[in-house]
Parts: sequence; structure tokens; C-alpha cells
Amino acid sequence: MFFLAQLQRLQDPQAGFDPLLRERMRAVLPACAARGTTIVSNMGAANPRAAARAVLDVARELGLPRLKVAVVEGDDVLDWVRTHEPALLDGGPPVRALGERLVSANAYLGADAIVPALATGAQVVITGRVGDPALFLAPLVHAFGWAADDWPRLGQGIGIGHLLECAAQVSGGYIADPGCFDVPGSDDIGFPLAEVHADGSAVITKLPGTGGRIDRLTCTAQLLYEIEDPARYLQADVVADFSRVTLHEAGPDRVELRGASGRERPSTLKATLGVHDGFIGEGQISYAGAGARARGELALRILEARLERIGLGANERRAELIGVNAMHGSALGAGHEPYEVRLRLAVRCGQRAQAQQVGREVEALYLNGPAAGGGVTQSVREVVAAVSVLVPRAAVRPRCEVFGG
Repeated sequence: MFFLAQLQRLQDPQAGFDPLLRERMRAVLPACAARGTTIVSNMGAANPRAAARAVLDVARELGLPRLKVAVVEGDDVLDWVRTHEPALLDGGPPVRALGERLVSANAYLGADAIVPALATGAQVVITGRVGDPALFLAPLVHAFGWAADDWPRLGQGIGIGHLLECAAQVSGGYIADPGCFDVPGSDDIGFPLAEVHADGSAVITKLPGTGGRIDRLTCTAQLLYEIEDPARYLQADVVADFSRVTLHEAGPDRVELRGASGRERPSTLKATLGVHDGFIGEGQISYAGAGARARGELALRILEARLERIGLGANERRAELIGVNAMHGSALGAGHEPYEVRLRLAVRCGQRAQAQQVGREVEALYLNGPAAGGGVTQSVREVVAAVSVLVPRAAVRPRCEVFGG
């Protein structure tokens, strides 16, 4: 989503923030403003200033003309990256070789960049690129006055943020497996919240009457989510240590979190570079009934030959039958004879016109391919690939500006 935002901003200087921002602000601003609840959001994406103006527009629509919005900037390190050419973390060509294909470079800011915005008294804080747990750590630092080098408490705050950062994932949204892990009320699943104490201990819970489940299992699953080393979870504010975390069920849908800690923060920040990487042309078509798989496989052979004929045979591609081999390859689907399949062909191309040809070849199967194909779709999307570098903290100068009020 962030790289799509970068493309949108390149095409329109007033775009580049999350397209759902206005809708979500209309939903929550009235209640939050009435109760004095501050909203902290990274929906500013590639253009937090434009996002702030959009929030103020919504506020005026809702009769909230005195709303203050604080914008957190400083994550854009594109000029620094082009000047200093840091090495890519996963190897690959030097930055200079990316040339004009390099479209963005954004460092992951931490809570230390957000806390000054909270200190302004703004009702809404909009950021660009920040570490997801920092959105939760910053209010804790602001409310409790935690020191910037109180590593154990900051580590505990990162643990809380990590449990909350994926919305309803920790309240059952990503664990539901009927008959194995049942989640009640998934159609009205409750978003999680944390009741936090000044020492960093917390209870993860949700509003009574909402669907979902919060228990030791769901919290454990979320705690391990995207973690390589539980004892060394690198964040901009602290190196968090989850290796001694305890999760205690303190009641229905209430899990107490203790034991997270932390060590001194890293000397560098991770920055993600957006690199223009061509276009992907895609086409899909369905086959159903007796022999559906055989007809789908014939269609794939036809398309393979057609790609060779139009000069795209050597291009990177995915050619698969959804329902047979799209997820785990041909080995696990070898003996499977489904009633219906969905053919999908996606090809990476250097030019948009080439990508458009891919969908056209799939559409041509209507009249020139196996029997009874239907439901063709075509699409072309511009690709921005992600590569990562490390930048020194001195390369990043977070700043805050208040709009409205």
C-alpha cells in the first residue's frame, strides 16, 4: 500500500495518502472529538500534509472547525540515499545503478518522532512511514513520561504495540479454522484494546458484546507474528526482548501481558526503497465441469506458446490453475481433479503495452482455446519493488507541524 501511495503522489501532488482516510475519519472523528480521544494514524503514507488537509476538510463537514491536526514528517531520506549510496541489505546492485528507477526512500521512524506531535494537544496525529508498534508506544511514552532510554519499559510498550498493530488479528481474525480454532461472531469481530499501567504491564481485551476471542492462544500467535528472534526485535526506539514474556488469562477475553523488556536502541534505522520494476500483465479465465483441469492445462500450454510467439517467452511469469497448484505447486495437487478451476497468467514486462498483451491473449481463449471458458478478467499494474538499506540516525530529522486549530 505504501508504494502504491508513492506512485499516486508522483502522478498527483495532492494524492499519496491512504484512500480510506476520509471514510474512516468520518466514522470516528465525532466520537473521538466528543470524548477527547486523540487519533494517531500512519494513513498519511507518502503525503501526510495532504492527508492533514483531507482530515480538516472532513472535520469542517462534520461541524468540527477548530480541529488541530499534527503532521509528523522526516521519514523521507531519498536525497540522502542518492547522495551516500548505502549498500542494499540483501545484496544486489549499488544504489547508483537503480538510476531513475529509484522513486522513494523512507526510514521507519519511532515513537520519539510522534511524542512531540502529541505534546501539541492536536486531536489527530498523522504520520508517514513509522514502525507499526511505535503508533502505540508513543501515547504510552506521552502519558506516562517514560524516559527515552528506559529500555525495559520501552520494550514492554513495543510488546503491547506488537499485539495491537494488526487490528483484529489478535482477537481471532487470523486464527479462525472451523472445527480446530473456532472464533465466535467473526462477522462483528471486536478490535483489541490495551489497559496499560505505568510500569508497562497491560491487559489485552476488547469491548463486551463484540465478536471474536482474545485468549492465550490468539495472543501467542500474534506475539510470534513476523518475529525472527524473540530476544532481539529491532525497532527504532529499542531492541525489544520478548523471550521472557508471560501471557496470563485474567478472565474472559482478558490476557495479561508481562515480561517484555528491551535493550539500547539500534544506531541505525531501516529504510525501505521503492524501485520501479516494470509492469505486471495478468489474465484469468475459468473452466468448470468434467475435464475442467485438463482444459485448464491445455489453455496454459496454448498461452505458453503464444508468449513465445509474441516475444515474452523469457519473461518472469506465474502460470497456474487456482484450485490445483496456485498455492503449493504441482506436487501437492498432482492427483486432484476439481470440478472447477481458475486459470491465472501473470507476466512481468518492461513496458505497459507488453503487459496489456498478456490479458488479451487470455481473452482470446474465449474463441480460440479449450471449450467452455468463461469469466475472463484482465489487468495491468505498475510494479514498485521494495529493497532495504540502513541509514544513520543523523540522516533522519523528524519534525512536526500543526494544521488547523
